[in-house]
Amino acid sequence: MRITLASLLSFLFFYCIYLSIYFSVTTGKCLEDQQLLLLQLKNNLTFKIENSNKLKLWNQSFDCCNWSGVTCDEEGRVIGLDLSGEFISGGFDDSSVVFSLQHLLELNLAANNFNSVIPSGFNKLDKLTHLNLSYAGFVGQIPIEISQLTRLVTLDISSLSYLTGQELKLENPDLTKLVQNLTSIRQLYLNGVSITVPEHKWCRALSPLHELQELSMSRCNLSGPLDSSLARLENLSVIVLEQNNLSSPVPEAFANLKNLTILSLPYCWLTGTFPQKIFSIGTLSLVDISFNHNLRGFLSDILPLSRSLHTLRISNTSFSGSFPHFIGKMRYLTELDFSYCQFNGTLPNSMENLTELSYLNLSFNNFTGQIPSFDMAKKLTHLDLSHNGLSCSIPSSSHFEGLNNLVRIDLGYNSINGSIPSSLFTLPRLRMIQLSHNQFSQLDEFIINVSSSVLNILDLSSNCLSGSFPTSIFQLSRLSILQLSSNKFNGSIQLNNLLELRNLTTLDLSYNNLSVNVRVTNVAPSSFPRISNLKLASCNLKTFPDFLRNMSTLFTLDLSDNKIQGRVPKWIWKLQNLQSLNISHNLLTDLEGPLQNLTSTIAVLDLHCNQLQGPIPGFPAYATYLDYSSNKFSSFIPQDIGNYMSFTIVLSLSNNSLTGYIPNSICNASYLQVLDLSINNISGTIPSCFMTMSETLGVLNLRKNNLTGFIPDMFSAACALRTLDFHHNKLEGKIPQSLSNCSKLELLELGKNKIMDVFPCLLKNISTLRVLVLRQNKFYGQIGCPKTNGTWHMLQIVDLAINNFSGTLPGNCFTRWEAMMSCENQAESKVNHIRYQFLQYGGQKYYQDSVTVTIKGQRMELVKILTAFTSIDFSSNNFQGEIPKELFDFKALYTLNLSNNAFSGQIPPSIGNLKELESLDLSKNSLKGNIPTQLATLSFLSFLNLSFNHLSGKIPTGTQIQSFSETSFIGNEGLCGPPLNTTCTANTSPETTEFDWQYIATGVGFGVGAGVVVAALMIWERGRKWSNDTIEKFLMQVFSLFGLVYTPIGDDEDDDDADANDNDSSEEDDWDYPSFRGRYCVFCSKLDINMKKVIHDPSCTCYPSSSASNSSHSSRSFSP
Repeated sequence: MRITLASLLSFLFFYCIYLSIYFSVTTGKCLEDQQLLLLQLKNNLTFKIENSNKLKLWNQSFDCCNWSGVTCDEEGRVIGLDLSGEFISGGFDDSSVVFSLQHLLELNLAANNFNSVIPSGFNKLDKLTHLNLSYAGFVGQIPIEISQLTRLVTLDISSLSYLTGQELKLENPDLTKLVQNLTSIRQLYLNGVSITVPEHKWCRALSPLHELQELSMSRCNLSGPLDSSLARLENLSVIVLEQNNLSSPVPEAFANLKNLTILSLPYCWLTGTFPQKIFSIGTLSLVDISFNHNLRGFLSDILPLSRSLHTLRISNTSFSGSFPHFIGKMRYLTELDFSYCQFNGTLPNSMENLTELSYLNLSFNNFTGQIPSFDMAKKLTHLDLSHNGLSCSIPSSSHFEGLNNLVRIDLGYNSINGSIPSSLFTLPRLRMIQLSHNQFSQLDEFIINVSSSVLNILDLSSNCLSGSFPTSIFQLSRLSILQLSSNKFNGSIQLNNLLELRNLTTLDLSYNNLSVNVRVTNVAPSSFPRISNLKLASCNLKTFPDFLRNMSTLFTLDLSDNKIQGRVPKWIWKLQNLQSLNISHNLLTDLEGPLQNLTSTIAVLDLHCNQLQGPIPGFPAYATYLDYSSNKFSSFIPQDIGNYMSFTIVLSLSNNSLTGYIPNSICNASYLQVLDLSINNISGTIPSCFMTMSETLGVLNLRKNNLTGFIPDMFSAACALRTLDFHHNKLEGKIPQSLSNCSKLELLELGKNKIMDVFPCLLKNISTLRVLVLRQNKFYGQIGCPKTNGTWHMLQIVDLAINNFSGTLPGNCFTRWEAMMSCENQAESKVNHIRYQFLQYGGQKYYQDSVTVTIKGQRMELVKILTAFTSIDFSSNNFQGEIPKELFDFKALYTLNLSNNAFSGQIPPSIGNLKELESLDLSKNSLKGNIPTQLATLSFLSFLNLSFNHLSGKIPTGTQIQSFSETSFIGNEGLCGPPLNTTCTANTSPETTEFDWQYIATGVGFGVGAGVVVAALMIWERGRKWSNDTIEKFLMQVFSLFGLVYTPIGDDEDDDDADANDNDSSEEDDWDYPSFRGRYCVFCSKLDINMKKVIHDPSCTCYPSSSASNSSHSSRSFSP
C-alpha cells in the first residue's frame, strides 16, 4: 500500500487541529478570577523563595492552570491545590483566599510549618474529597467545620506537634463528632493527634464508616481494649495503631478482614494470645506486632502463614515455640524479625529458599543446632542470629559465598565452634562481622583485594582462637574497629604493624597470651591512626607506651592487669580527650603530679589493686567513677573531699589503711550512687547526712572499720538503697525505724556489731530483700513477725547466728521464702548474681556485692552472690522445740546450720526434699531418734555434722553417709555402725521408754550431793577458784588423749576487756568454725573428705578484683 506525500500532510494537519481542540477542552484556560485569587494567596503566604519549588514559579504571564501544584477543570476553575513541602510558615487563617476557591476537590498543605491552629473556614469547601493537612505544624483543637465535609474520601491530619510540646488535639469536637458525617471516607489518617475519648469508644465511633479502607491512628493516646467492632468494617485493608496503650488482646474477629494487607500494632501493650488465624489472611503483606512484651503466641505449620507476606515483625514479644518450616515457602518474604522472643528448636534448611529475603533478625531467642544455609538468599543485607544457643561448626569455608549484598552479620553470643570461614572476608559489601562470645578455635587465612575491602568492624572477642596473631587482618585497610580480646592468641606482636591500619579507631587485644611490643619506631606521630579506644589489658606490658603522649584523640585507655611498675607519668593526665583510664592490677607505687591542678577531662579512673601509697590523691574535676581500692593509701580522708565530687557517681576507697573520721562534705556529692569505704581503720560515727543521701545512694558499704555509736534514724522517705553493709564495726543501739523506707533494699549486713534489738519485723514490707545478716550481735527474743504469714519471698541468705534469739522457730515465717523453694536454672545461675548497676547509659557497670557465710564448717567470703545460692544459719542461739517441717520445703537450699541450740524431737524424713543441700550442721542440740534414711539420698551433701545430740540406732548405709568421718556423729551414745567404731548388735533398736528405777535413784542421789557442794562453793570464793582450776587441768589432759584441744574460758570481765580492745580486722568469728583464708567461689570449691583443706576446681578461677566491675570483663573479675 502506497501513501502519497499529500495524504500524509493532510493527516498531520487535521491531527494537530484535533490535539489543539482536545487540550483546550481538557485543560481549559484559567479563569481570571481564579488566577487573581491564587496570586493573592501567594502574596499572603509567608515562605522563603530559596526553599520553594512551586510558589516561586507562579507568574501571571503564564496560564494559572499550568502553574506547579495547580489543577483546573475543563472550565478553568481550580479544583486541585498542592502546596506541600513549600516551607510555608504563616498566612493561612480564617480569612485565607483558599476558602474562596470553592470548586476545590483536593487540597494538600502537608509538610509545612504553619505553627498555628487549623482555620475554621473549611465548611466553605463543601466539594472537597481529599484534604491533607499532615505534618504542617498545626496545633490546638481540630475545628468542627471539617466534619461538614461530607464528600471527603481521604482525610489526613497527622501531626508531629507533640514533639514541640504543643499538641494537635481532638477533644471538643471529639472523634465521634468529627467522623459522624464522613460516611464516604476511605482513608483516615490521624497519627500524632491527641484524641480524648473514654476507653474503647473510639472503636465504636468509627463504626458508621462502612467505606473505610485505611485507618492510621498512631500515637493518639488511645486506650483499650481493642474492640471487635473494628472487624465489622469489612473493607479495611490497612490498620495502623502503633504506640497506643491498648492493654488488651487482639480480637479473634480481625481474622475475618479478608482484604487486610497491613496490620501494624507495635508498642501497644497488647496482652493475651495473638490469634494465629490472622497470619493466614490471603491478602496480608505486612504484620508488625513488635514491642508488646506481654503478647503471647506461636507459629504453626498446621495453620501456615499467608504466602503474600513480605514483612513479619514480632520482636520483643512473648511468642514461643519452634520455628515454622512453612516460612521456607514464603517466596515474597523480604523482612523477618523474631528478635527478643522465646522461640526454640532448630532452624530449618528450607530458609535457603527465601530468595527475596533482605533482613533477618532472630537474635535473643533459644535456637539451637547448626546455622542453616542461605545460599539462595542473594538479596540478604542484614543477618543477626546472636544471643542464641547455636552450636556445631560452620560447614565449610565457602558457607557464605555468594551473599554479595550482605552488609552486616552478627553471630555473637552462641556456642559455634570450628573455623571462621574465610568467605566472609571476601564479600564485597560486608561492613560488620560480629562473632564474639562463641567457641571458634581457628581463623582461616584469607586473601582479599585490599582496595576493594569495605569491612569496618571486626569483633572476634571471647572465643578460643589460638596461635600467633592473624596477619591476614593487616589486609583490611578500612578497618576502624578491631576487637580480639579474651582469646588464646600467643606470641609477640609489634604494635607498629597494627598502626598501619590508618582508619583504626578502636583496638582491643586484652586477655590473650600475647606480648605486645609497644615501642613504636620509624612512624611519624602525624601518620598514627586516630585511635580513640585502646585496650591492652593483660598484654605483658612493663612500661607505659610512650607513643600515647601524642594521642590527642584517645578517649578510652585500658592498661590493666599488666606488670607496669613505678610512677604514673604526668603526661597521661594531659591527654586532651581522655575520658576513661584503667590502670588497675599493676605494680604502680606513685602518681607524678597532683591531679587536682590538671585540666584533665577524665570521667572514669580506676587505680585499684596497685601499691600506691601515701595520702589519697586528688580527684579529677569531672570524675564520675573513682576506684582507689586495694592500695596502700594511709592518710585520713580530706575534710573537703566532697568539694571535688560534683559529678561523682561511684567512689571506692576500700581496702586501704585510711584513718580518722568520715567527713560530712561527702554528702555534697549529689549524684553519688555507690560509696565504699570498707576495710579501713576509720573511726568515729556514721554521718547522719548519709541517710538523707539515700534518695540517690544505691550502695553504702562501711564494713570492717572501727565505727561506733548508733545508726542514724534518718533514712529518706524516698530511700533508694540496694546494699547497706555495716559488718564488723562497733555499732550499738537498734535498727532504725526509718530503714523501712528503703523499699528496694536487697542486702542488709549488720553482722559482728553490738546492736541490741529484737527481730527486725519493721522490714517485713521490703519485698526485694535477698540477704539478711545479723550475725554476732545482741539480738534477742523470738524470730518471725506474729501479725503476718511470712514475708521476703526473694530472701536467699539469712544469718542470725551467735545472738540471743530464743523460743521456737515459727513455721509460718518460712512459707514466703520462695527463693529457697525453687531451683533456678543452673546455666543462668552462673550469670545471675546480686549486683547494683550504675552508669546505666553507655558501657554498663556494676557494683559487685559480697558476703561472708558459713559453708561446710568454714567461714568463707563469697566474692559474688549468685541468685541460685541459698543459705540459712541460725546457729549459736537459744532456739528450742522441734525443727519446723516448713524448713524442709526449701528444695533449693545449699547450706543449713542449726547447730549449738536446744532443738529437740527427731530429724524428719522430709529432710530428703533438700536435694541441693551441700552442707548440713545440726550438732550440739538435743535431737533424738534414728537418723532418717532419706539423708543418704542427698547426693550433693559434702559436709555433715550431727555430733553431740541424742541420736540412736544404726547410721543409714549409703556411699554419701559413709564418706563422712566419725567426727560427724560423735557425742551420740546410741548411734552405731560405720563410720563409728561402735558395732550394732542384733537387738539395737530405737530408744526405749521403760523406766529403770536404779538409774533414777542414782541420779537423784548425785543431784542432791552436787547441790550441797555447789551451794558451799557459791559462798566459799577460794574453794570455787580451786575447783575451777582443778577441773580445767583435768579437762585439758583428757581432751589431749582424743586429739582435741580444750581452751579455758575466762570470766565475763575478761571478755568485756578483750572486746573493748578488739582491733582484729579479720572476718572469722572466733566461735565454732575455723577460717578459710582467701576467697571462695561457691560452685568452684569443696572441702576434702577430712575437711582439712579446700579443693578448688582448676577450670573455675576466682580473680581478685574491686567491688565495681565493668560487665564486659565480669568473667575476668569474678568467679563464673
